[in-house]
Amino acid sequence: MKSFGVEIPFVTHLGFTLHRMEGGESELHYEAKPEHFNSFDVTHGGASMTLLDVAMATAARSETPDMGVVTIEMKTSFMQPAKGPLVAKGRLIHRTATLAFTEGSVYDAAGRICSHATGTFKYVKRLPVDGRNINQLKSVSTD
Repeated sequence: MKSFGVEIPFVTHLGFTLHRMEGGESELHYEAKPEHFNSFDVTHGGASMTLLDVAMATAARSETPDMGVVTIEMKTSFMQPAKGPLVAKGRLIHRTATLAFTEGSVYDAAGRICSHATGTFKYVKRLPVDGRNINQLKSVSTD
């Protein structure tokens, strides 16, 4: 298991594990806990979207791990219920100096696709997490 390179408390809480982050690609594994289920006893769509978001962001960061990324937009399609152990794969499709265009998919243990997303991320310099970088994150909406 690899490290994301930074501590992401929500990702730690959900239990995502990073298995690949290189060459514009990523692979994460996740098994939803009962508190991450929806009323149909399958992985909640919000947890699946977070998994896709992190998989795409990790793929975007794979070529420049010293940079951070923030999500600009994301579109998700749900194809079937996500049950059991899940694998998310992210891929960097195209990048510019400041933006990453990505896609990601979540698969169940049988290899069936459960959901797919596309996302756009902005590259940002990673600054100390002590409140001094709040202005940089605020500027995302004005750049």
